[in-house]
Amino acid sequence: MAESMCSSLPNSGASSRHEKSLGLLTIKFVTLLQEAKDGVLDLKVAADSLAVRQKRRIYDITNVLEGVGLIEKKTKNIIQWRGENLACQTAEVLEQVEELKAQLCDLEEQEKALDRQKAWLEQSIKHMNEDHITSRYPSVFSLTGVYGVLTDQVGGLGVPD
Repeated sequence: MAESMCSSLPNSGASSRHEKSLGLLTIKFVTLLQEAKDGVLDLKVAADSLAVRQKRRIYDITNVLEGVGLIEKKTKNIIQWRGENLACQTAEVLEQVEELKAQLCDLEEQEKALDRQKAWLEQSIKHMNEDHITSRYPSVFSLTGVYGVLTDQVGGLGVPD
């Protein structure tokens, strides 16, 4: 993903505001860090490689990545990647992902079923309200406001069983 974002940028002689952005620099930095041997990178080498004039920007990136646990500082200018690569994922993690995908499908089916039931109930209420015979009498739905008030009052009193 980082490679496609970096490679899609225009290579003009003048540098644009986007090319100087901290977000783009972060993508390039993380890519460089992941490609480094054993995930270990010298910040001076990174700054030179990325042509960063202000090293403060590199330190901003490393402070955030360290804060979220993706890197750790080995020495003052040496850091190591601690985040996972796709190739590093264990079979257990991949199995959990598959289980979560299956659960998501089940939940989507349940949501569709509930939407169908809701539509059926709304249609039934509409027909009841349009029926001249049943519309003369108060419905359960017109009394829900009263019921809610009574429930709140009784619930607040702590009625014994």
